[in-house]
Amino acid sequence: MHDSDERRQLLDLLVRHSVLRGEFTLASGAKSNVYVDCRLTTLRGDAMPLLGRLMLESFTARDWHPDAVGGLTMGADPVSFSIARESIDTNNPLSAFVVRKAEKGHGRKRYVEGLARTEGVRCVVVDDVCTSGGSTVQAVERARGAGMKVLGTCCVVDREQGAARLLADAGCDFFSLFTMRELLAA
Repeated sequence: MHDSDERRQLLDLLVRHSVLRGEFTLASGAKSNVYVDCRLTTLRGDAMPLLGRLMLESFTARDWHPDAVGGLTMGADPVSFSIARESIDTNNPLSAFVVRKAEKGHGRKRYVEGLARTEGVRCVVVDDVCTSGGSTVQAVERARGAGMKVLGTCCVVDREQGAARLLADAGCDFFSLFTMRELLAA
């Protein structure tokens, strides 16, 4: 992706609001002295349009034409909602969906929520931060289990600790808007 003004603006928001220092245990179980809480940026009104447009631009660059975007709740939710919102200004408005961490125990008992039908729906699975990629792979498996065609996967920040390799092993193309290295260098 080119180094656009919108990309620089989103990077600045991430660095100012989402990069935290201290002692943290990541979702992967790894320990880190830097934590990226993307929700502190992705849930900001000034970040949402930037995020949505940059993701849509990246989809177009990869020739991905999804019907829907979504991922494992909760990190993926503001990412997919931002993309869906910004897509209404394009020729291909998208729907967002949410992948539950556990099957709903009543009603239709689904993992994938937000779509009336899932069979054959082309989608991109999104996440906020990818470390090992386990959460994203789980969302891919749930989407495929619901009959969806996964075109690829993406996240806002890749910590570069194995996600790309794990997603490739799961048969998924993967990209990130930013890497941890970029956030720390900014």
